[in-house]
This record gives sequence, structure tokens and C-alpha cells, in this order.
Amino acid sequence: MENFWSLLKRGLKGTYISVEPFHLFRYIDEQVYRYNHRKNEDGEPLNDFDRFDRAVRQIVGKRLTWDHLTGKQMDPCSSEMPV
Repeated sequence: MENFWSLLKRGLKGTYISVEPFHLFRYIDEQVYRYNHRKNEDGEPLNDFDRFDRAVRQIVGKRLTWDHLTGKQMDPCSSEMPV
């Protein structure tokens, strides 16, 4: 736990200079992912490229539109945009 906490604090102070409390859970989720995927199945350490490659492979075939992200999805039965 202390190792994770020190990595989180170092990331928040060094990498992310201005962290809004509203988005804190997103920064923590990223650090949790990095911590949990720091080694491969053989126990060898992963570098940032290996983690990025693994994450990109998991998004193949998935699509996130701007409307879905911002909550402005259209009703399929309606031709009007939501207000």
C-alpha cells in the first residue's frame, strides 16, 4: 500500500501539475492500471510502450462518440437533438 501511495503522490505532484478534485478518481484509476499492469505474465517489468500497446489492443472494435461522452445522445425515435 505504501508503495502505491508513494507512486500516486509522485505522479500527482510531478506528472499532473494541476489536479482538480472533481477528476481525482480518473488520475487514481490511471495509477491503479499502471500499478496492476507493471509486470507481464512472466514477471518481467513492462515499460510505458508495453502498457500503451496493451491498452490500445483492448479498444479495438469499440467506439466512443462525442455525443455519448457528453451525454447528448439522440433518441433513435426522434429527429431532434436533446436540450
